Amino acid sequence: MAKIDDLKSHSDDQLSEQLGELKREAFNLRFQAATNQLEKPSRVREVRRTIAQIKTLQTERSRSAAK
Repeated sequence: MAKIDDLKSHSDDQLSEQLGELKREAFNLRFQAATNQLEKPSRVREVRRTIAQIKTLQTERSRSAAK
């Protein structure tokens, strides 16, 4: 799982790219869970949390830029 400090050091473009990759991974994990082929169920939770952290960082940055 990505640490929030690691995510803060990334640029906006890197965060957007990582967010896209994580969304694809979450999509694939949902399919694996539906077909009972999921190897690491904890990965679903990690991916969801990391997506939320990235979205939170993007929101914070956009609000600070608007001020």
